[in-house]
Order: sequence, then structure tokens, then C-alpha cells
Amino acid sequence: MATQENMTTISLEAGQDLSAKQFYFVSVAADGQIDPTGAGVIAVGVLQDAPAAAGRAALVAVAGKTKVVCGGTVTRGGPVMSNASGQAVTATSTNLILGTALETGANGRIIEIVFHPRGAL
Repeated sequence: MATQENMTTISLEAGQDLSAKQFYFVSVAADGQIDPTGAGVIAVGVLQDAPAAAGRAALVAVAGKTKVVCGGTVTRGGPVMSNASGQAVTATSTNLILGTALETGANGRIIEIVFHPRGAL
């Protein structure tokens, strides 16, 4: 069962309708708003709520234990990165690691991770 605890959160402005993106990785765009993170790039955090329009406040976990949606197979204890949609997948070489999986999961499953971005494998 995915849980959350000891998480640091901040409020940022949504750059689009994120109502279907709760527990996805998000990044800050050039306009200062957040959008789903692209494949293998750095994320500011994991979206905790579901703002339904651009300009609305969005709660983002920037550190700690949080839930995330899997975009493929993820193995407990393994490093995770973002896929092109902002979902967690197993990190591959040269892509930025966004955290460590605390559960094993498959496409569409919500698992818990420790969000702590670092360099590539």
C-alpha cells in the first residue's frame, strides 16, 4: 500500500489542466508554471493534487516519501526516472535519477518512492 510521510511540499502554479496528473513528476517551465516532466530530465517534484486549469495553485512534493504513478515496470530498491508523460519508470543510463522505489510496480500502479533527484546512472 502506497503511503506518504515526512514530505516537504511547496505551492506552484499549474501551467495547464493537471486534473489527470496527480502523483506525476512535474518540472518548472520557462514561464514559471509547472508541467509534467519529460523523459529522463530533472523534476522539481511530484504533483500531490489535481488542479483543473492553468494558473491554479498546485501542491508539489519536493523531498521525502511520496506516491507516484508507474509508467512501466519498477523494482523495489531501484532508481526511478520520468518517462515522457511524467510517470515513474526504471532509470536507464545517462538519464537523471529522481528517486528510489520503495515498492515494485507496473504500468498505472501507484507506488511509493523517496524523491531525491541526483545524477545519471
